[in-house]
Amino acid sequence: MALFKDRKHAGRILAEKLTAYQNQPEVVVLGLPRGGVLVGYEIALALNAPLDVFIVRKLGMPGHEELALGAISSGGIRVLNDEIVHELNISNDVLEMVTQRELQELKRREQAYRGDHPPLDVRGRSVILVDDGLATGASMRAAVSGLRTRRPHRIVVAVPVAASDICKEFEAVADEVVCAVTPKLFHGVGMWYEDFTQITDKEVQNLLEKSASQAQHW
Repeated sequence: MALFKDRKHAGRILAEKLTAYQNQPEVVVLGLPRGGVLVGYEIALALNAPLDVFIVRKLGMPGHEELALGAISSGGIRVLNDEIVHELNISNDVLEMVTQRELQELKRREQAYRGDHPPLDVRGRSVILVDDGLATGASMRAAVSGLRTRRPHRIVVAVPVAASDICKEFEAVADEVVCAVTPKLFHGVGMWYEDFTQITDKEVQNLLEKSASQAQHW
């Protein structure tokens, strides 16, 4: 049975668990595209905080793209799944090829979403890092590692739904973890939403522009 009507609904529910960060000038909300931006938009609106994207790309095994060798995040930070890389004896050449391909896509998305606007400065700030759910957590781990290099004061991982063991794991890498719901039987993020429609780049861009416009009136 679905817990959320859609990502907007999930964002509003998650925002209720983040009220300690409301109207705090040092707070920034970063959404992982694409679904995390819709959830993040509702949180940013509720908390009266600015919204930006933080992009993560999976490094898929050539020919078996669903198998993650690791991931890269905004800022060019790469996190490898060492166990799989060693087990499959993946060469540095293959890793470099996959990394460069995904880096190009990451840069394309940053340009598409943000245009000429620079990323929000997160140094010394409290960052709420949002996605629409955690399955394996690989993308979020890469995001947290990448974000650390930008020297925020605090990283809060916030998702509407995740497996309880994955949520627990993030307590070791983030300063705070907020998982609104942790079902005992977790079979994937999408099953907990009535509407889990794919989000387009244009929708992400529109939400970022809308959020930036609202911020100017604060």
